Amino acid sequence: MAMCSICGKRRRAGKNVSHSNRHTNRWFLPNVQKAKIFVDGRTQRVSLCTRCLRTAQNKRLAV
Repeated sequence: MAMCSICGKRRRAGKNVSHSNRHTNRWFLPNVQKAKIFVDGRTQRVSLCTRCLRTAQNKRLAV
């Protein structure tokens, strides 16, 4: 299952709504990418959502 290691963002349930207003179940999945970040002075491979990845790159934590 897609989940961000930093913020814990994971899939959420919702509904598809057609033009005739029928509701069917669906999942909204976060955009999770594999990245290498510095944790306690060493690099570690983790799954990050793109929002956390942008923040990590701005703070110079991501490789």
